[in-house]
Amino acid sequence: MSKKKESFSVFDHVLVPKHEIVPDSEVEAVLAELRIGSKDRLPKILPTDPCVKALGAKRGDLIRILRKEPTGEAVYYRVVV
Repeated sequence: MSKKKESFSVFDHVLVPKHEIVPDSEVEAVLAELRIGSKDRLPKILPTDPCVKALGAKRGDLIRILRKEPTGEAVYYRVVV
């Protein structure tokens, strides 16, 4: 008797913040807002990260992470390496 594997979304977990791929049309505006010249200066995230896999992000994509903080919402950026 085989067990049916249930699908699970990593984003359904209470401790996982919202992740989204920043559209190419917004990347330059984000870099200008952060006052950095290129994505190479941003923190990195691996393609093996469960959230990156779930989004279907590829190398070079910019990921926006929206975390709920006691003072509101904080925005973080990571580049898929």
